[in-house]
Amino acid sequence: MIEGLARAAGELPPESTQQAVGYPSLFLLVALGALVPVIPTGAIVSSAAVVAFHQTSPLSLLFVFLVAAGAALLGDMVLYSLGRRGVRSRNGSRWLAALRARAAPERLAHAQARLETHRVSVLVLSRLVPAGRIPVMLACLLAGMPLRRFVRGDLPACLAWAATYQLIGILGGSLFDEPWQGVVAAVVLAMLVSGVPALWRRLRPRRARSVPGSGSGGEHA
Repeated sequence: MIEGLARAAGELPPESTQQAVGYPSLFLLVALGALVPVIPTGAIVSSAAVVAFHQTSPLSLLFVFLVAAGAALLGDMVLYSLGRRGVRSRNGSRWLAALRARAAPERLAHAQARLETHRVSVLVLSRLVPAGRIPVMLACLLAGMPLRRFVRGDLPACLAWAATYQLIGILGGSLFDEPWQGVVAAVVLAMLVSGVPALWRRLRPRRARSVPGSGSGGEHA
């Protein structure tokens, strides 16, 4: 987080400074990350958890959890509200178009099918499954789900998401004595958790096409 430069120098700023700067920064980055997919919010939460793990205050980890979950929920609510405006408008909106562009057609169809039968449980799992949040949110928008009902399902999803990445940070922080080492470990673990499944999904169709006898090429061989 913000303390990266201080950690590089081998020292952390006082806890009061970390809390005064770190919590608002964490909230802002996570909330923006819900709108801008390029921000690695999971890694940010894990890094903040490492710093909190090494603080003397027992409430630091609780504050990180609450701030991260609250920011994620607010970001999702804002994005969903902007998407609803596009659904109601004849001409749509750039936010709705962006959601459609970020949701692969097959994942959207899968989310719509599961939404019809599972409802809230799909929302809860959407943040824990890599690249699952946007297709499920878009499916909710296209189904005309009211904002209040969406928030009821998204709240436990944000809590579970914050808890998962905080546990990754605690694990990274417990492995090393120096906070900066724990941050590096937590970031790597968070990136693996969020990135490996997505990479596997991208490589799987290529592997299927390269297997002899699969696809149209195999039928005419």
